[in-house]
Amino acid sequence: MVAEPLTLLRRTTCPHCWHSFPPEDVLWVAAHADLVGDPRLGPEQPQRFLPSRFDLDGNAVDARGFVCQQLACPRCHLTFPRVLLETEPSFVSILGTPACGKSFYLAALTWELRRLLPEQFLLGFADADPAANRQLNEYEESLFLNPHAADLFPLADLIRKTELQGELYDAVSFGSQSVTYPRPFLFHVRPRSGHPAEAARDAGRVLCLYDNAGEHFQPGRDSAASPVTQHLARAQLLLFLFDPTQDPRFQALCRARHVDLEAAAAKGGRQELVLTEAATRVRRALGLPATARHERPLIVVVTKLDAWCGLLADREFPSPWRKTARGAGLDRERVERRSAEVRALLAQGCPELVTAAEDFAHEVLYVPVSALGRKPVPGPRGPSIQPSGIRPLWVTVPLLYGMSRWMARLVPGLVRKAHADEPGTPANGAAVKHT
Repeated sequence: MVAEPLTLLRRTTCPHCWHSFPPEDVLWVAAHADLVGDPRLGPEQPQRFLPSRFDLDGNAVDARGFVCQQLACPRCHLTFPRVLLETEPSFVSILGTPACGKSFYLAALTWELRRLLPEQFLLGFADADPAANRQLNEYEESLFLNPHAADLFPLADLIRKTELQGELYDAVSFGSQSVTYPRPFLFHVRPRSGHPAEAARDAGRVLCLYDNAGEHFQPGRDSAASPVTQHLARAQLLLFLFDPTQDPRFQALCRARHVDLEAAAAKGGRQELVLTEAATRVRRALGLPATARHERPLIVVVTKLDAWCGLLADREFPSPWRKTARGAGLDRERVERRSAEVRALLAQGCPELVTAAEDFAHEVLYVPVSALGRKPVPGPRGPSIQPSGIRPLWVTVPLLYGMSRWMARLVPGLVRKAHADEPGTPANGAAVKHT
């Protein structure tokens, strides 16, 4: 059987330092134990080198004759998966304040995507780099594969807070200057058999998800030595997680409408300031005027829906897609109607957030989600939950919408007939539009 020829991109982008380079410039990581000492990463790290010898399978051979497997960026020398030489990356930045629920949301998002994309949308979704995704995989296991799922756990014990440094960051030396880069979570998304874009070589994507501690968005945190949020300027899609239950005025709105937030109602800082700081950094990185709006879309992910859904006229949240023989289509109109409803609610309770979001980006969508699907209960060590009761709600919708609108040919949208039967449901005979 003849192997399918490998098709390489003209240029790829490092997911760590965002350096763009052609595949022939890629470095390899030495495999022999004696070949250590890298000028960028330190004396204990394997050497990076530009090879002159290869084996019959196309793998580089190091100076001691050992076959190498790992690739590294020619600029920062950090490793990345081979699929990035063949498949375009799509950067997605996830930002928000401390305690807004980013890590819980990420774990619920990727866990649901592993099941949903193959089953409904005929898309493969797999770890592009299991080592880079290790912490996120541990989060998924803690929430959804917990051997003691019937026990009550404090939320802080299920997922630890995202730190300002540690295993989600890498330090790289450029002479006397040490620079810290974020380590993204990497996933390979590709059409499977039956998907309308199955035969298209350029339809797949390497999804690069960036999760930073909320403190990184405080003014003055971003610098040449710690450019950990510079992915914002390169992202195809930005997700801003907003926890309305931390806002005192939103809490007052809930009380006025007799909606009990219970354990979810913690008091937080001014969350729109994180968005304003992110906008300032993006404009600075792109050389935009101070009042310019970003061309890339912003999705405001409004978390803890389970706590405040009583403010909505319709509290039912069925999945906004319809399955067909060629894969499901996303009902973008339904998502957009929900967005308008949530925007109107936020304009009442948190008007500065709406202003900050719409001053930042040309296109803004507001999507309500719940990573847990239920309110935590008070416990002696803080809000607690049983993992067996976790039922994520609409957590995939922000990314599915982004993939449908701005990552061509991955997630198709529904095309409605002019005579839709009733609001909120797909029209009879609605077709799936594959774009």
